[in-house]
Amino acid sequence: MTQLHPWSRYVALGDSFTEGIGDPEPRSMGGNRGWADRVAEVLATKTDDFAYANLAIRGRLLQQILDEQVEPALELRPDLVTISAGGNDLIRPNTDPDDIASRLDCGIGSLRSQGATVVVFTGPDIGGTPVLNRSRGKVAIFNENLRAISVRHDAIVADMWAMTELADPRMWAPDRLHFSPIGHNTIARMVLDSLGVVNGLEPYAPEHLPHRPWRQARVEDFGWAREYLVPWVLRRVRHQSSGDNISAKRPTAGSVGAFDLSDE
Repeated sequence: MTQLHPWSRYVALGDSFTEGIGDPEPRSMGGNRGWADRVAEVLATKTDDFAYANLAIRGRLLQQILDEQVEPALELRPDLVTISAGGNDLIRPNTDPDDIASRLDCGIGSLRSQGATVVVFTGPDIGGTPVLNRSRGKVAIFNENLRAISVRHDAIVADMWAMTELADPRMWAPDRLHFSPIGHNTIARMVLDSLGVVNGLEPYAPEHLPHRPWRQARVEDFGWAREYLVPWVLRRVRHQSSGDNISAKRPTAGSVGAFDLSDE
């Protein structure tokens, strides 16, 4: 028997993580699927007339998300909202995790003002990620702030820091900045579990990786730095964003395209 849930209009806010970068799918709007699409697909099978909008745009900083996405989201009258914001701020030098959390607090308050269920995300443990691991302490401080904020606003926490399986390299796309299809699917399952929605997404239990010789690992690291890290650093220096001239892939709430979830 299909288990019903109380939501009929879901709006996702955020940056590349919520847009679905790292999970390419030509059949999805914008060419990327991602965890939010996967969550919407499951929710749509459990209620009639379900509508879904995704306002996330890659590269967006927290204030841009608050300024550009919160009001449009409220205008869509959602009863379920997910917001993941602040990650791009935290990995920049000289940013204050307490300030980032304080500004996000205001945004969550606005999203809760109409009574919608709001899901917020802790940052993942990036201790094993080259270069970005320098921001691990800031992410931990931000997460503790976020837990307090969620209690204050009665929001649901989707706890990525607790997902130890995300340490497996296969959870990440080749750029090591975004999640792979396996990673997005794993996160979608976690979000649905956080909402108390039974789902058919298969859990991923990664087996041990084969040993890589030291020299092979270093060659792969240099290749990654040349292809992904250097362009990322140059965009920071030039004050450019990967989201420049990009618009939201699902700016209005509409029906969810059908996928064969049994293939996951």
